Amino acid sequence: MSISILICDDSNFARKQVLRALPADLQANVSQAVHGEEAIQMIRENNIELLFLDLTMPIMDGYSVLEHLKKTDTNCFVIVVSGDIQPDAVERVKKLGAIGFLKKPVNKQEIESLLIEFGLLIRPPL
Repeated sequence: MSISILICDDSNFARKQVLRALPADLQANVSQAVHGEEAIQMIRENNIELLFLDLTMPIMDGYSVLEHLKKTDTNCFVIVVSGDIQPDAVERVKKLGAIGFLKKPVNKQEIESLLIEFGLLIRPPL
């Protein structure tokens, strides 16, 4: 089973860091976007199942993307990735539908745990 993933961050370095943190055995088709408007267009045109989303970006920030996805009832899991983890921000993105909030730089084990928790990655029992 292959999953379609979109990594949206205005920083090329941050996008590559998320890409490198994905589990090696995850079967995925990964795309990248540099701002929220581009991400929304890609989600609309492709069947994106998982979005890694930065909050602070030019043109359209992560909060606006989450609000748009919620209004349009888009079925896409969202994991927010941000360098600034404030309790209010975590609460706000969860209310807008994000399944997780990870601090930059992302941790491979945290990504894997979220993917398993939401059925996006299956690990056979030991």
